[in-house]
Amino acid sequence: MKEYKVESLTFYSKLTTDRNHIAKSSQKAVQEKLDEYAKNGYQLASTDATSFGAAVYIYLYFEKEV
Repeated sequence: MKEYKVESLTFYSKLTTDRNHIAKSSQKAVQEKLDEYAKNGYQLASTDATSFGAAVYIYLYFEKEV
């Protein structure tokens, strides 16, 4: 049997000439979540992302065998 968890992260756009600033700034936060869940025995099963207005929402789906 597997146990599943979903983690959502929100990042907001800012005025800048760097169009990849969200990808660059979110990298550390996403890696911290991956490390946190891996330490507890979870594996990343899937990801998803969507944008709405000035925000980007990243969803991380984890699974663990119990």
